[in-house]
Amino acid sequence: MPTPPSDCSVLIVGGGPCGLMLANELGRRGVTAVLVDQKATTAFNPQANATQARTMEHFRRLGFAHEIRALGLPPDFPTDIAYFTRYAKHELARFKLPSAREAVDRVKQLSGSWSAAELPHRVSQKFVEQVLRRHAEALPEVSVHYGWRLTGFRETSQGVEAEIEQVSDGKAHRIRSAFLVGADGPRSTVRQALGFQYTGEEGAVRDFFGGRMFAIYLRAPEFYHAVPHPPAWMNVTFNHERRAFMAAVDGKGEFAFHTQLRPHEVEGEITRERALAMFQEAVGAPIQAKILSRGTWIAGYALVADRFRRGRVFIAGDAAHLFTPAGGLGYNTAIEDAVNLGWKLAATIRGSGGPALLSSYEAERQPNARRNTAYARQFADSLGTFVPVSEIEDETPDGAEARRLAGTYLEAHGKAEFNIPGITFGARYYTSPITVSDGTEPPPDAANLYVPSACPGGRAPHLWLSPEQSLYDIFGFGWTLLRLSDRADGRQIAAAASALGLDMKVVDLQSAEARDLYQADLVLIRPDQIVAWRGNSDETATDILRRVLGREHLSCQQPS
Repeated sequence: MPTPPSDCSVLIVGGGPCGLMLANELGRRGVTAVLVDQKATTAFNPQANATQARTMEHFRRLGFAHEIRALGLPPDFPTDIAYFTRYAKHELARFKLPSAREAVDRVKQLSGSWSAAELPHRVSQKFVEQVLRRHAEALPEVSVHYGWRLTGFRETSQGVEAEIEQVSDGKAHRIRSAFLVGADGPRSTVRQALGFQYTGEEGAVRDFFGGRMFAIYLRAPEFYHAVPHPPAWMNVTFNHERRAFMAAVDGKGEFAFHTQLRPHEVEGEITRERALAMFQEAVGAPIQAKILSRGTWIAGYALVADRFRRGRVFIAGDAAHLFTPAGGLGYNTAIEDAVNLGWKLAATIRGSGGPALLSSYEAERQPNARRNTAYARQFADSLGTFVPVSEIEDETPDGAEARRLAGTYLEAHGKAEFNIPGITFGARYYTSPITVSDGTEPPPDAANLYVPSACPGGRAPHLWLSPEQSLYDIFGFGWTLLRLSDRADGRQIAAAASALGLDMKVVDLQSAEARDLYQADLVLIRPDQIVAWRGNSDETATDILRRVLGREHLSCQQPS
């Protein structure tokens, strides 16, 4: 393996989705980055299986959302969430969702909570990582090195000196960087070296989604012949013996199967034969399968690190927060970490960012991690503490009634867990030190409802400009100034941006619909598509820009 460079602006430890996304964000902005990961390559196991709409919007901003949407399930495969006693037995409930092909057309017809440039996509993390890695390696500023692990680091007056070694032979190497980011997972070497602690819930006990879980990555092509129900992306069992959830990986017979271990089941005693039997118990039929990998993990975590930064060293992704996978929020929260930190590091390195800019990373992302882990915990409680009654599988009138009642509950749960525009789009940074408040309050935070609002600190409200063009498609990769009326020309803020070395695109959009949506003549959009400021006059342009760049704090709110 080639030896990594000895110098860079940012050393990224961890080659999962968070680290790879950060490498793309930095490389696209001309910042040199070295990524190291002790694994030999990107993930083999499916791991996360749901890419939320906001994450897809970020992939669209980077230019490869269409590549991601082409991966995973076949384009016409339904992405339903279905609940069964056992997969080949009784179907209890089904929450229907569009296929990948349908999502491309449907998103252009939606408004309100689901007004978005992209809809969610059901694809295994293993496929996403391959795309992120390919695009990162294509950037001349980025150097990606799997098979290397971090052994130590120290801050100096000039930056960070890190020691790494090649896993295969122990070859040591030193890297000097301006900043270091630990995106190295729940056992993060970086977090432990910093002395940061997880806080929150880690011992949740539930009938399902609590404690020891057993994961099996398997191939069972005959599943679709043995099961007498329409295919679904997520398949959940509800019985006394074998509670499980199983995501379709390729729509042809590969699955990511996860089952709750009962107290008498010892993970070290689970052979391949026993693993196959566990899968067959969930199916309710003796179908054959090839076990590709297997292992134990612990459900019930809702943990967030007490700090995200010390000096020039940051943590992100699972190193900063750990989720139970209900709702599919962990990987998507990690992507948002990378997006948030990426533009701030780049601005600081290139000289436009002030001292408060990097501090705003923890101020913005830590509350969001607490919010999202709390939502995931709610979903896990809703499903995991709902226990099947004894007659749920009986072929009797009482059994039929039990299944009807369970179906009603599970259908409501499915909508609550998987129709989550409020979680997806509703993260807001309105109390951030780099947000310029206009005195308005954001809409209430709710999982299943998103109210588009240009209140500073939230995602820029979306609209379609034509059947093929999203408003987000005309935003700049850096900053964007929206001019939504001829009453304000924005010249002062454009001039101030130029003087401060800010990469800002001015977009004229003389649209009554857009003006009503944003409730201002001028709107300043951050590189991560968050509203930084809005108003009808830019007389205090320099003060506004110094605030949003972390150069100083405004002494008063800016009038709208």
